[in-house]
Amino acid sequence: MKPAATPKSTNTLAAKLARLGLRTDADFIVHLPLRYEDETRITRIADARSGEAAQFEVEVVDCEIAFRPRRQLIARVVDDSGAMSLRFLNFYPNQQKMLQIGARLRVFGEVHEGYLGEEIIHPRFQTVGAAQALPDCLTPIYPTTAGLGQATLRRLIARALERSEAANAMHDTLPKAMLKSLRLPEFAAAIRLLHTPPPDVKLSDLESRKHPAWRRVQFDELLAQQLSLRRAYAARRTRSAPQLMASGQLTKALLASLPFELTHAQVRTWREIAADLVQPHPMQRLLQGDVGSGKTIVAALAMLQAVEAGYQAALMAPTEILAEQHYRKLSGWLEPLGMKVGWITGSLKAKAKREAISSVGAGDTPLVIGTHALIEENVEFKKLGLTIVDEQHRFGVRQRLALKDKGQYAHQLAMSATPIPRTLAMSLYADLDVSVLDELPPGRTPVVTKLVADSRRADVLTRVRAACIAGGQAYWVCPLIEESETLQLKTAEETFAMLVEAMPDVKVGLVHGRLKADAKAAVMAAFAANEIQLLVATTVIEVGVDVPNASLMVIEHAERFGLAQLHQLRGRVGRGAAHSACILLYAQPLGQLARARLKIIFENNDGFEIANQDLHLRGPGEFIGARQSGMPLLRYADLEDVDMVANARRVADQMLNESTTQVDMHLARWLGGREDLLKA
Repeated sequence: MKPAATPKSTNTLAAKLARLGLRTDADFIVHLPLRYEDETRITRIADARSGEAAQFEVEVVDCEIAFRPRRQLIARVVDDSGAMSLRFLNFYPNQQKMLQIGARLRVFGEVHEGYLGEEIIHPRFQTVGAAQALPDCLTPIYPTTAGLGQATLRRLIARALERSEAANAMHDTLPKAMLKSLRLPEFAAAIRLLHTPPPDVKLSDLESRKHPAWRRVQFDELLAQQLSLRRAYAARRTRSAPQLMASGQLTKALLASLPFELTHAQVRTWREIAADLVQPHPMQRLLQGDVGSGKTIVAALAMLQAVEAGYQAALMAPTEILAEQHYRKLSGWLEPLGMKVGWITGSLKAKAKREAISSVGAGDTPLVIGTHALIEENVEFKKLGLTIVDEQHRFGVRQRLALKDKGQYAHQLAMSATPIPRTLAMSLYADLDVSVLDELPPGRTPVVTKLVADSRRADVLTRVRAACIAGGQAYWVCPLIEESETLQLKTAEETFAMLVEAMPDVKVGLVHGRLKADAKAAVMAAFAANEIQLLVATTVIEVGVDVPNASLMVIEHAERFGLAQLHQLRGRVGRGAAHSACILLYAQPLGQLARARLKIIFENNDGFEIANQDLHLRGPGEFIGARQSGMPLLRYADLEDVDMVANARRVADQMLNESTTQVDMHLARWLGGREDLLKA
């Protein structure tokens, strides 16, 4: 479809539209309103209700600039039923000119009780003639960006609709029989209604998005997602990949050397992965497991299968602490079997990094662990057969694709300790096979969670000191300050100084993201060796830290953290035989959302249940994180509508079997050129 015509006046308009993803007519017609305003009727001033928006037709009887308590423009207006004030805290000379005495205005805004009676602050207004007709449809309010007004957007969308109608580009991609069975209106009718709803449509149905026109849009959007992902799944199965046939000798040796037995869930997921790796098409599987469920050993078994088949395997983790944790574990398990495990991170000294990269390129290092450094251009593999991405949601899409591209036909395993609720998995991972570790290894003690108000800090200090002196270890996690890494660092250093002073008989350490890698590694090694009893940390310890002797955690300002982070942090304790506790220190007063989050984490230890409740609290868009997932977020559909998701899956499979042309048209309308991002 051709790009939408935009005014030739400046390039800045095009840039602003691009920020909203508006480039073609197809983009404009599915850029739908956030809400609506009713300008189809006039309300008398006497009938105005405080706190409700309405439209009034009035005459200006007075207008002046006042200077108390600050400079502002106040206009007094009347109709035949009463009077009110219009107040502007920021205003322009042309606005003052339009508000001259005797001017006839249409004014829209929310009425409030002010010092001088009823008033509207910063109303929208226009001058009108005596018999000027009212609009015949509700006024749409669109999502926009700085410097792009509603009037401009409405004009551009109206033009795009006209061109699309004229070019027959609003045709339906679904047959009438299917629409009838799904009880959905035709696409063109639904789109027209949503952009220009007649005044007899219930505003509550539009704003709650329960109207059949909204249901059609929601279904279409889900269908586009399913079509794209299912097609990607089918396409992958037509591509060739190395069949990683293995003798199993190294696997037997590893299992015999482990000081523990695999859980039933670990055996099941390992077999699922092993079966994929011998297929002639690339595996793309997600391994989900709650904190401490033992994903690393399953990854090790998969990597061994690749090596036994004569290929290399690479594991990429989002932080150096997590990468190093994997490196230490895998080296400890595999090097006694004669397996060389490589290590590539950005903090390696230049010479060591060159040697590691050279060894991987020559094929002398069959297994390599690292951070983002693995996807640098100069890192090449001789024969990469398997890539593993841990905590995959913490990488950008391009990064995940970059590792995959290091081995053109490599199998890919993604791992995540952030459980995905079933409805999200059914929708977001339609192109993946999913394995779930739903069982914790024996010996993991449940962590007791305590909510403690900040006013009882002294009691918490006493408990932490007693635990450390008795031979235990503890974490003290500093508050999350999203707007400033510098402030977060300052808070960590101040907390460290406070704890050193409060506990002179306890060895206290500090770790944060700004520490150099070797300094960070030294602190973590000292904590692991029990040379440090109390570790003050920022969220760098969220994943990948495994110290069984640490049985107590304090999280400062727990109300600032998300549920997934709180659950991940809590998972750092409870890894040994000792009874473990996580103390959530919170500051009063608590907001409604923070109170709900703390209640959920207090009442639940199951990561999947926490994820489900988190989804209810935040909605799917925020839950998956649009920027990191790369998923063109579902703007209108509700992933909690299980029936609609299931119908979209069913219709997608039917369309892929029957009508390639309709599939292409549907995807062009809803995804444009963004389809590749879905496949990472």
